[in-house]
Amino acid sequence: MNTKKNNDTDTDLLIYGTRPIIEAIQSGKEIQKLFIQDGFKSDLIKELIQLAKTHKVYYQFVPVEKLNRLTKQNHQGVVAFLSEISFAPIESILASIYDKGEVPLLLMLDKVTDVRNFGAIARTAECCGVNAIIIPVRGSAPVNADAIKTSAGALHKIPVCRSMNLKETIQELKAAGIQVVACTEKAQQNYTSINMEVPVCIIMGSEEEGISPEYLKMADHKVKLPMKGNIASLNVSVACGVILYEVIRQRN
Repeated sequence: MNTKKNNDTDTDLLIYGTRPIIEAIQSGKEIQKLFIQDGFKSDLIKELIQLAKTHKVYYQFVPVEKLNRLTKQNHQGVVAFLSEISFAPIESILASIYDKGEVPLLLMLDKVTDVRNFGAIARTAECCGVNAIIIPVRGSAPVNADAIKTSAGALHKIPVCRSMNLKETIQELKAAGIQVVACTEKAQQNYTSINMEVPVCIIMGSEEEGISPEYLKMADHKVKLPMKGNIASLNVSVACGVILYEVIRQRN
């Protein structure tokens, strides 16, 4: 397998070449990103795309210039990054939680793309007993060495679930009896006014865009953290810590 460390992506492990990437997927390695040269066609590329669909690997068609910036080697029109961790399906996580007789506490991150924020959130989540972190396949911070370092290793301990469609995942959670709580400055209720002793999934959005409107509509409750100063919002990792510790307070 052709692999190398790439400075443009911190310490992500980069692999290139159609056959090596096919073999990586077939061997069960977790693929963080898969880039395929736009307009590039071959039987192997078709096989790779089909394999990516089967294994739910997110792939993106990009100009050849992007691939050339990622590696100077003969990439054959495809470049991928291996993930630093293994991802878990949310269905198996939920089954495990209920089998243990625990009350689910899940955290969903929408468009949280800053690696260090993500790592800090994971660290707090692990300390608070969060059962799993749910992130979208597209539009999320990479789970790379920098994120793991910032999390103080928490990302090796807490399950991370990647969702191809957060809307469908929210629907599945609600069908499984999980209360969905969106943390947003647009809410009328304070975060302390909601019962968190029940099975719950907390959605946090990015500081720039917040939670997507369609997910806000699906939430059972929308809550806010009261603000007294002039700055419009807290850092997302700090806000996440506040609401998670409210869950601990209520459940204790």
